[in-house]
Amino acid sequence: MTIQEAAQRSGLSAHTLRYYERIGLIHSVGRNSSGHREYAEQDLQWLEFLTRLRMTGMPIAEMCRYAELRRMGEHTADERRELLERHREHVRSRIAQLSQDLAVLDYKIESYREQGCSPRTLL
Repeated sequence: MTIQEAAQRSGLSAHTLRYYERIGLIHSVGRNSSGHREYAEQDLQWLEFLTRLRMTGMPIAEMCRYAELRRMGEHTADERRELLERHREHVRSRIAQLSQDLAVLDYKIESYREQGCSPRTLL
């Protein structure tokens, strides 16, 4: 599929796909006889995983490290797992903090409802 099709299916822009290729997050994508990039279904699966890492707050540098380890082969599986486990702990910590923040918002909203005050009256 073309870069435009890959962009549409992945939800990433063509610019982002080129950037990911340039920094090594995705391998050098194959080219057709016209020299245009050709993405495979497997590329889209990898892009989906990268998007999930990004959405969970993994820094690009860590994503690049993971991609590099992946290219190095199976002997890096333990290091990749450890990298993902560290990131999972970061995500869990963020979820816990967001849960606390949500509880504060819920409390504040309920305070407004119970007191019948305008938002300016309460902090």
